[in-house]
Amino acid sequence: MSKIQIKIPGTITVGELAEQLDMNSTELITELFKNGVAATVNERIDAQTAEIILADIDKEYEIIEETTQAEVVEKRIPGKDSEPRPPVVAVMGHVDHGKTSLLDAIKGSEVTAGEAGGITQHISAYKVGHKGRFITFMDTPGHEAFSALRKHGAKLTDLAIIVVAADDGVKPQTKEAIKFAKQAGVKIMVAINKIDKETANVSKVLQELSDNGLMPETWGGDVVVQEVSATKNQGIEELMDMIFLVSDVEDLRADSVGPAEGLVIEAHTATGKGVVVSLLVEHGIIRKGDSVVAGTSYGKVKTLTDENGKTISEAGPSVPVIVTGFKQVPNFGDSFRVAKNDKDAKQIAKENSPDGITSGRLNMTGTELLKKINELKDTIELPVIVRADVKGSLQSVTDSLKGLENDEVSVRVVGSGVGSISESDITMAATSGSVIYGFSVDLPVQVKQLASNENVDIRIFDVIYELIDDVKERLEAQLTPEVIETQVAKLLVKGVFRTTKSEIICGGEVTKGKITPGLIARISRDGELIIEAIVGSVKRQHQDVKEVTEGDMCGLQLETSSKVLVEEGDKIEFVKRESKARKL
Repeated sequence: MSKIQIKIPGTITVGELAEQLDMNSTELITELFKNGVAATVNERIDAQTAEIILADIDKEYEIIEETTQAEVVEKRIPGKDSEPRPPVVAVMGHVDHGKTSLLDAIKGSEVTAGEAGGITQHISAYKVGHKGRFITFMDTPGHEAFSALRKHGAKLTDLAIIVVAADDGVKPQTKEAIKFAKQAGVKIMVAINKIDKETANVSKVLQELSDNGLMPETWGGDVVVQEVSATKNQGIEELMDMIFLVSDVEDLRADSVGPAEGLVIEAHTATGKGVVVSLLVEHGIIRKGDSVVAGTSYGKVKTLTDENGKTISEAGPSVPVIVTGFKQVPNFGDSFRVAKNDKDAKQIAKENSPDGITSGRLNMTGTELLKKINELKDTIELPVIVRADVKGSLQSVTDSLKGLENDEVSVRVVGSGVGSISESDITMAATSGSVIYGFSVDLPVQVKQLASNENVDIRIFDVIYELIDDVKERLEAQLTPEVIETQVAKLLVKGVFRTTKSEIICGGEVTKGKITPGLIARISRDGELIIEAIVGSVKRQHQDVKEVTEGDMCGLQLETSSKVLVEEGDKIEFVKRESKARKL
């Protein structure tokens, strides 16, 4: 029997999946429900979810994932009339290793001041001149919550500079940056920063780089390593020279005429401006008034500025620009192109959507499906609504929240979006019992008042890991405490004086440790547990005492809920039971 091929272009609606399976939509919805998913015919699922569902259906199938435009960007091959273009360089690495400080030194200005918490939280692009030539630098976030953005940053570039602190060495996010750069197929350089520090150990860093697949040139490899101090402005000129040397070997070229195409660096909405999109031009020229399309979004360029907000007439290859005029916010990482006119742009946007619909659908991943299944096992979930300033931050926040789950607790993102918290968010939160989390967004006065009236909890943060920590604390408060038992004493029963349904009065010799009231007493006979009780009181020579220790003869009053006859020769193990708050 041949397998049924199920083609999934990123995500697929329940109705489309049912059609490919040649089954009734209602039947498939029933199967979804059995797995804990209350879905409608128009809700979307991904390949992972489909595979889990199809495992319960009596049909042979083969899932084929079709990549959407937003997932992979085809590298255009420059034509015969192409010209050399400036290199696009991503600065990557671990948090606090000095990526943004290095860009400060290169630019001769401070860019860290605008970032909350002193860490980069968005991708920023800068065009920098050096000896009559230009380099486009991209500063990518280093905090673990921004792994999606770092991956996105590597896809946009020709050359990745991995910044490693000389006093700290290769760290987890350094390894991630190396992995992303290799996956993107870009040339890699290393800048060992903070060489001016007394604790700097360049040799250790070189060894760690080698251990992670980056063999330095000085050790016989092919990876250029430049020692720098961003704060002391040491090695910066040499670093710039090496960037040009490496990029010249790569012979970077682009078509400098014709309609522009490239990638979306970032996108958000701004009051009075509408949708604001940062683009990186790869080929051609973009001008004010051009019809543009990126993924499923399109529009006409109303304003065209450089990264500093200065109005420009046009921009060519390797140049970062900021445009307004898109009708909706495109996804970061979408490819963009200049279309012939508005009609063509709209048609291309429609064709880029698998079903001609660009928003308002449920996109359920395999992880979320498993979370839903866990709900059937009494999983406690925290419903949240997430609002962020830009698309990249929104994805980073939601991706991080998905990782805060186990068999007991999980986060359910009821709604999410880019821009200020709105009245509709309050209504949704009040209905679903959700907490609203905002990242670098505004809370209008009227919305704040509505939230107060509806008793909706709103939490706004400017540093992403503070937001994640807040959610984590809420989830940890719901976890069942960990019970820790410690054996503290043993006793050999030498006499039993009274046994009732509620207590046992007995005595014996303490053979190990210290017995105090409140301990759990486990009584065993011939190695088998016969009853568990609580130590009510301890007596020595007919007097109540706070404790008895090894070698003492004592009497015990044990509290129990069932009548079990204790005999001389039985052994009692005394256990201290404590509860400990658990962490995710």
